Amino acid sequence: MGKFVNNTEEFFKYCEENEVKFVDFRFTDMKGTWHHVTYMMSAVTTDQLNGGMPFDGSSVDAWQPINKSDMILKPDVDTAFLDPFTADSTIIVICDVYDIYKNELYEKCPRSIAKKALTHLTESGVGDVAYFGPENEFFVFDDVKIIDNANESYYKVDSEDGEWNDATDYENGNIGHRPRTKGGYFPVQPIDNGVDLRAEMMLVLEQVGLEVILGHHEVAQGQHEIGIVFGDLLEAADNVQKLKYVIKMVAHLNGKSATFMPKPLYGDNGNGMHVHQSIWKDGKNLFYKEGEYGNLSDMARHYVGGVFKHARAIAAFTNPSTNSYKRLVPGFEAPSILTYSSQNRSASCRVPYGAGEKAVRVEMRFPDSTACPYLGFAAMLMAGIDGIKNKVEPIGPMDEDLYEMPLDEIRERNIPQMPHTLRGSLEALIRDNDFLKPVFTADMVDTYQHYKFETQVWPDEARPTAFEFKSTYSC
Repeated sequence: MGKFVNNTEEFFKYCEENEVKFVDFRFTDMKGTWHHVTYMMSAVTTDQLNGGMPFDGSSVDAWQPINKSDMILKPDVDTAFLDPFTADSTIIVICDVYDIYKNELYEKCPRSIAKKALTHLTESGVGDVAYFGPENEFFVFDDVKIIDNANESYYKVDSEDGEWNDATDYENGNIGHRPRTKGGYFPVQPIDNGVDLRAEMMLVLEQVGLEVILGHHEVAQGQHEIGIVFGDLLEAADNVQKLKYVIKMVAHLNGKSATFMPKPLYGDNGNGMHVHQSIWKDGKNLFYKEGEYGNLSDMARHYVGGVFKHARAIAAFTNPSTNSYKRLVPGFEAPSILTYSSQNRSASCRVPYGAGEKAVRVEMRFPDSTACPYLGFAAMLMAGIDGIKNKVEPIGPMDEDLYEMPLDEIRERNIPQMPHTLRGSLEALIRDNDFLKPVFTADMVDTYQHYKFETQVWPDEARPTAFEFKSTYSC
């Protein structure tokens, strides 16, 4: 698996061999959303691939003003893969955004920021590659209804997995086999009714170049996970974009809806994006030291310390939706207590069990898939580098069940926690962002936090909810 082409010459040869009719150029905005423009294959030339394609940067949220709207898409041809969903043969190429006014990679392009983070890692002397391994959980629903008006607000999601359907009349009868709340981890069929759908997703993911390891039903009703092999920071972020695209499309073509939303169901587990991380240099894993706790080196521990030190600000990128913080509550396997532990899944950072020298890594368990992967991964790397440079010691290790620890004890022991709201994370980012420099510019950080306040925080805070009517209407 991996790359299908390595250079422009191979790109055109691969397109000819596969009778490609269209080239789909894609780029990522600050939300992590993929955008695309499709060219006829006959219109694509070597000069164009090298020089880039123009587009309107003012039509992308929080990017350019209309009087400076011309921007360039710069293709990375070695990211090319055939789109498995189009009727006519189409090849997808992932692009960076180039700023024609400053003659440099665009400071608000997430993928460009990820590239700059890797360059910063090398220039810092800390390491020459950072590996990231995200685990993206998702739900599959059979029906989704949403109303958001001035006088009414409503959502309803449905899945045959849901125990709320125990008495539902189905055309072919009600099978009765369901995972129940928090009961969905690893059951076989017929309780797990997503086997064939996941298998199709896994096969298509391999078609687009991802190396798939496993797939299984997750803890919540209607929840699933498909695991893929890690890559360097940039490759891993590209792979998240490809994985989300494939999973959503396979579900869609099967008459279902897949979502990576952190908390779509009240009272059941939510979707995380656990992220495994390590730094290497000259082919050696710098996070490994035999005989230490979890076989973690001082560098690895200080990396964790840096991430924890800046976690409240990092959360603005790793947990960037108001819904993110409905997942980060006790009791649903979503760690919010900033300590580390070997094997303990209630800690925000887990050291996976049984890892040999090449596999030793740290797993940050608080991020979720509403994160733009390029920004989330880059922010964690920058915080980790800051921790390494300043030898920041994290609190821990703590091997007890942190979900059972009373809040008073957490406070008494001065154990830091993740922010409880997106507002809290954005306010932390405003106070604490020096560690992101020079990879994240001041203008990028300022634009990002304003954009999130305007599109997430203020609209959410202004809306009454069904629970508020239930709890306050009769007061």
